[in-house]
Amino acid sequence: MPFHTADDGTRIHFRDIGEGPAVVLIPGLGGDGAFWNGVVSLLQGRYRLIVTDHRGAGQSDRPDGPYSIPRIAKDVLGILDDLGIHRATFVGHSTGGMIVQTIATSCPRRASAIILSGTWERRDLRFRRMFQARIALLEHAGAVDYHRLTQALGYDNDWLEAHAEEMAQELDRAEERLAPKAVQLARMQMLLEHDCHDRLPEIDCPTLVLGAGDDALIPLVHAERLAALIPNARLRALSGGHFYPRAYPEQFATHVSSFIEEALPCTTQA
Repeated sequence: MPFHTADDGTRIHFRDIGEGPAVVLIPGLGGDGAFWNGVVSLLQGRYRLIVTDHRGAGQSDRPDGPYSIPRIAKDVLGILDDLGIHRATFVGHSTGGMIVQTIATSCPRRASAIILSGTWERRDLRFRRMFQARIALLEHAGAVDYHRLTQALGYDNDWLEAHAEEMAQELDRAEERLAPKAVQLARMQMLLEHDCHDRLPEIDCPTLVLGAGDDALIPLVHAERLAALIPNARLRALSGGHFYPRAYPEQFATHVSSFIEEALPCTTQA
């Protein structure tokens, strides 16, 4: 099982799958690279996929802190350094999209192209209220109620109904997945402390922005604003709730592969 050991001693779990141009898949706030399993099954024959867990989540270590978006971005680049990969296409969903924005603005030579999915450009008032409420829910009501709301916000009704048993099993594991609580609260708090809004016009690599019109957690307007701020970014509107890459991996993989095939001729992959 591969791990990167960060400069503070934290072990960061990742998977290195297949051969070809390097594509890094960074999950959202849940932080578990398994989020990408459906997408990986569709892309693994065409690319070298680096699938990361966040510190504090998945199979990575869960130190007390500190937690920040730049710290996780540094972890991701440390994984690539271990693998001898200097440049890659970075794909990030939700919180993962903020991590990709941070890499693209702070270390632009590392990004051949970027795909920002279901993510935001600025911590506006609605965003702050949403995550302040989610923090309070986890802290005071507990992991099960927190995860129950996450499911309701994250998926469209048809998918939820069709996967009711799977969703019930996830609720049974919520306490374990969100432990220790203090770590998960710190990971949510980091979202209220960082964005890349003022530096987004500096991004000069090929960029695809994806969002869902029925996303109740991160509305499509954030994708529209991102695409307007990043020079020459392409915008594509999908459907399927906030977690559309997991729920409907075929549509996501199709957009990703089409974009990468167009972007690669004008980029250098290592």
